[in-house]
Amino acid sequence: MISEQLVDLSRLQFAATAMYHFLFVPLTVGMVWLLVIMESVFVMTGNVIWKDMTRFWGKLFGINFALGVTTGITLEFQFGTNWAYYSHYVGDIFGAPLAIEGLMAFFLESTMIGLFFFGWDRLSRTQHLLVTTLMAVGTNLSALWILIANGWMQNPVGAEFSYQTMRMEMTDFWAILFNPDAQAKFVHTVSAGYVTGAMFVLSISSWYLLKKRDIEFAKRSFRVAAAFGLASVMSVIVLGDESGYTVGEAQQTKMAAIEAMWETKPAPAGLTLIADINETEQRNDWEVEIPWVMGLIGTRSLTKEIPGIHEIKAKNRERIYQGIVAVNALDALRANREDAVAKQVFERHKADLGFGLLLKKYVVDVNTATPDIIEKAVNDTVPRVTPMFWAFRAMVGLGFAMLLLFALAFWSTLKSACMQKTWLLKSALWMLPAPWIACELGWFVAEYGRQPWTIYGVLPTHLSVSTLSVNSLYGSLAGFIGFYTVLLIVEMYLMVKFARMGPGSLGTGRYAHEAPHHHVAHA
Repeated sequence: MISEQLVDLSRLQFAATAMYHFLFVPLTVGMVWLLVIMESVFVMTGNVIWKDMTRFWGKLFGINFALGVTTGITLEFQFGTNWAYYSHYVGDIFGAPLAIEGLMAFFLESTMIGLFFFGWDRLSRTQHLLVTTLMAVGTNLSALWILIANGWMQNPVGAEFSYQTMRMEMTDFWAILFNPDAQAKFVHTVSAGYVTGAMFVLSISSWYLLKKRDIEFAKRSFRVAAAFGLASVMSVIVLGDESGYTVGEAQQTKMAAIEAMWETKPAPAGLTLIADINETEQRNDWEVEIPWVMGLIGTRSLTKEIPGIHEIKAKNRERIYQGIVAVNALDALRANREDAVAKQVFERHKADLGFGLLLKKYVVDVNTATPDIIEKAVNDTVPRVTPMFWAFRAMVGLGFAMLLLFALAFWSTLKSACMQKTWLLKSALWMLPAPWIACELGWFVAEYGRQPWTIYGVLPTHLSVSTLSVNSLYGSLAGFIGFYTVLLIVEMYLMVKFARMGPGSLGTGRYAHEAPHHHVAHA
């Protein structure tokens, strides 16, 4: 039996490294397209201020990229160190997108980022723009392959369990590639990155405008960020709806937890805005809901019901009983691969094998599971509702607040009034952390909502871990958090330093805060 402490610490370590890594990723994904836009305008107009914009924002992008790579490498190693059984069980499928990401996307991205920084004087304008565009494509391809891997964990298509090898095997690569969960996740996550990049540029440009320095530079940056941000935040909201639909199809448990929907409601279900959740009695003491909306988002119909938590638990209880049959048939096949009866029984029940394995958290032999233990396993199949419910609402609330800000910012640029409205510039500055908070909440909802599974419905989390000592996990967790915190402080220090210096840090002689001996005009 694996200790619960070991599982919890392994999860905490992975969560900590993933959440730290995801502080850097959205900005990398979003900033890079803003650089493409700015450099495209420079190539088309020849106006040198656009080149300066590309170089200055590119400098901040580069600092962030370096730290994103440093924190990302650790994550891939953790699959082998902390989640060895998981890697053995699903490595055939999960390893493929990660390997493609490393070989195809990461090398493209890394090569192009070098050319971006060192190629200004060596490449023609058009060649350099091509480099910047390929850098953006590489960054987004990286996100695509990682989210295909993650999407498969949420909705394991194109693979099945083989009793010959005792692990999952790929049956259809294209099904994994075009998994609706992965596609919805990709467009939603990448758009959230675009919003982060736009908010970053908008906030810092607002600061320059409030300080009344480098005004022409800041106005143009503000304008680009406002337009790009408005388009991006609208796509996040639309694609979030698509994400909601795929969750409703593939992960009804997560949907019910997000909505704190204990009972199955008549179709179309209402959307609960706020509720007083009573987890002990498994009901909401009171709730405020908008009729019909949830049914439309979750099922795209007026007649399909969204199952509530009680109904889902009843189904899962049945699946656990079927899973016990599957585990027994599998044990018989392990003893004798040619056992025809066991083979037939296993084929009939293998879809519920994962549910039988949930009992292994409490007993070594699933046949010894008492009704109480089965009930515990049934309760495990639904994540805690309160954190899911509120994290989701906080994320959506931030999304709409950013939509309002970008809409006002865009409107002010059309009226050429962004300078006059100091309240708008201050709001943009205060909203700087919003996209990061929303992104972290989004990841929490996606990953915590998948519990108790690493592979949804297939492999329980408590079976996925490596056999490590608790002390080694405490040590490595402290080491990672310490190291990553130092990296974060370094990033913040460099970002603030260069943002304060502004475009003057380029040393072109065209901007405020430049050292006197720097007044050399570079074209």
